[in-house]
Amino acid sequence: MFNLRIFCTVLFSAFLFSAGEVSAQQEAPDVLIKRVSQEILELAKTDKQVQAGNQQRIIEVVQNKVIPHVNFQRMTALAAGRFWREATPEQQAALTTEFRTLLIYTYSGAIAQVRNQVLEFKPMRAAAEDDEVEVRSMVLQPRGEPIQLNYRLEKTAAGWKIYDVNILGAWLVETYKGTFSAEIGKGGIDGLIKALAERNKRLAASPPKPTKS
Repeated sequence: MFNLRIFCTVLFSAFLFSAGEVSAQQEAPDVLIKRVSQEILELAKTDKQVQAGNQQRIIEVVQNKVIPHVNFQRMTALAAGRFWREATPEQQAALTTEFRTLLIYTYSGAIAQVRNQVLEFKPMRAAAEDDEVEVRSMVLQPRGEPIQLNYRLEKTAAGWKIYDVNILGAWLVETYKGTFSAEIGKGGIDGLIKALAERNKRLAASPPKPTKS
């Protein structure tokens, strides 16, 4: 059965997989996300290795493309909340690495879910001088209601970077905030890092299974 949440996650990650092909500084944030999302949506529908859920290939692409185009440190800091300021620089670096790895593994198992969905983008409400914007889109499917999929981006010296995504009405950062807080409450920042590392090991040992048409 088609999983709506997984599909929306795919579209977020699909943008990330290919964002490095054109300099983010050369395009407006909405133009950038629309172009790359459409390209990768088409790729996900036609590439046999992607459809088969080839984890090694997807992770390799993520490692080459994702890091320069997403502010994982800000994303991690927002998810950690007030605890981020209490962490040492070493803990902050380790936490960012494990969270980034968790998202990569999550996305690598999702992209094979894409079938006959299409995207519709809403007009972006932003002024030319804005350094943070929200790009809104909807996932249109052959059956069922459209699904909300929005992105928050910030303008940096290196171009526009994503720091949060809204999937089915829930912001990614807020979704993880509760989990992070609970783990920190049990074992501190080191406990959270350890929990994420253990989860990543389990994900690495469990190759993704593609969904049949």
